[in-house]
Amino acid sequence: MVRFPAPLQRGDRIGVTSPSAGVAGPGADRIDFSVDWLREAGYDVVVGDMMDGTAITSGPAALRARELTAMLCDPDIRCVIPPWGGETAIDLVDLLDWNALADAEPTWLVGYSDLSTLLLPLTTRLGWATIHGDNLADTPYDVPDALMSWRDLAAGPGPHRQHDSGLVADWWRFEEDARATRWKRVGDGRWTVHGADVVDVTGRLIGGCVETMANLAGTPYGDVAAFGREHAADGLIVYLEAAGDVAATICRNLHGLRLAGWFEHAKAILIGRTNAPDSDGFTQRDAVIDALGRLDLPIVFDLEIGHVPPHLPLVNGALATVTVDEDTREIVQRLR
Repeated sequence: MVRFPAPLQRGDRIGVTSPSAGVAGPGADRIDFSVDWLREAGYDVVVGDMMDGTAITSGPAALRARELTAMLCDPDIRCVIPPWGGETAIDLVDLLDWNALADAEPTWLVGYSDLSTLLLPLTTRLGWATIHGDNLADTPYDVPDALMSWRDLAAGPGPHRQHDSGLVADWWRFEEDARATRWKRVGDGRWTVHGADVVDVTGRLIGGCVETMANLAGTPYGDVAAFGREHAADGLIVYLEAAGDVAATICRNLHGLRLAGWFEHAKAILIGRTNAPDSDGFTQRDAVIDALGRLDLPIVFDLEIGHVPPHLPLVNGALATVTVDEDTREIVQRLR
């Protein structure tokens, strides 16, 4: 059974900690602004000690694991969010106090990129719903009309309805504007389907960043096959996004996920829009089709769920319906 944290309301306490990369330089101005933005939006924000950005991580893995565990187990903290992702959150996965977390009431954990390394096992091991959505630095950006903020998803059971926004955007560099709240529009986009004429499926959402999750496959912290068996009656909708690795590497990673049984109970696969490079004419789309096209599942490409903003937040564990046809491109999530 999926355990959904209590709805997040204005006035609730949000904890900020860096399980992966910390904060330094021009990025510190952005995080200060983002903390103030959340406070002005009505939340009680507390910032942890593990925020140092002078090295690849914000501190020793044991200390990062201890602070994250403490925040997630603190009944006064209703949500935890990192400043952004990073590179090596995997070094603290086996240092979290999983027994304490299992005994605690679930708390929202929000983020993407390297945070997928933590979102995934919280959902697959503990059954906690987690939110693949904006990190703290992106939270102040305006949300397109077709999408929702992660805060709105966390605020109630839904149904939460989001559509293809048509927007392809980029971030403002911190040196340009550390207080930016409007995305830099760079183009237009559209969801497309491979392997079916139309898509109309319902299942439990699970997924995240390919490069970080591939390292969890085959371990107790990335057993999506077991999660699929547990929810076989509903089936899964697996969503994936490439951060920056070349297409050949992404292809190998996706084959690894396939061989680890991640799609055995899948009804559809969602792929995030990416700027990750091709490999000598072998495109990112080719990589997905090479690894997953043989599964005879509909694949929906170019969703706003990754490293190309804006962001369509998804709740790991939510029951979602994805509909794509000539007239409709939407995903509806129910937190039940």
